[in-house]
Amino acid sequence: MRGINVGGKNKVAMSDLKVLLSELGFEDIASYINSGNLFFSSVESYESCISKIRHLLEMNFDFSIPFTLINKEDYLKEKENLPEWWYQEMARRDVLFFSCDSDRSKILDFIDKSTFHNEIVYIGKNAVFWGKYDESEYLKTTYHKKLIKQDFYKQVTIRNGNTFEKIAEILENGN
Repeated sequence: MRGINVGGKNKVAMSDLKVLLSELGFEDIASYINSGNLFFSSVESYESCISKIRHLLEMNFDFSIPFTLINKEDYLKEKENLPEWWYQEMARRDVLFFSCDSDRSKILDFIDKSTFHNEIVYIGKNAVFWGKYDESEYLKTTYHKKLIKQDFYKQVTIRNGNTFEKIAEILENGN
């Protein structure tokens, strides 16, 4: 989920959210840290899960919460398909997940037209993987200078590379 529990704004207690999801019939609900990373099981279709979650968020919170829904297999396949540079020494690694409501074409068009400075990008099925090589050059990157100004920015949910890897580990180990 995007933009919750960041800097004390848009508070969403994971324990409350887990109860709400349980009431909708989702099972095996767990969270990773207090940032909107949730895991659950469902026999419902992908589309039905999205619809139920969207409705739940609209009915229970007075602020917009864009979210991404990725099944375990797709998440792990995304990790499996990452380029070699993702695992090399980087100053920063970020994953920009497409939300269920985002217009991917706008994001892809922005990336296609961008000139990068000391950074590298990989476009996956569910997210854009963005690496920054040198911390001292970070303020010159397209990621820093231009990304936040894009209309679509509020429709992506960003996790750092370590969080992405930790979630993959949880999914792989079933923890």
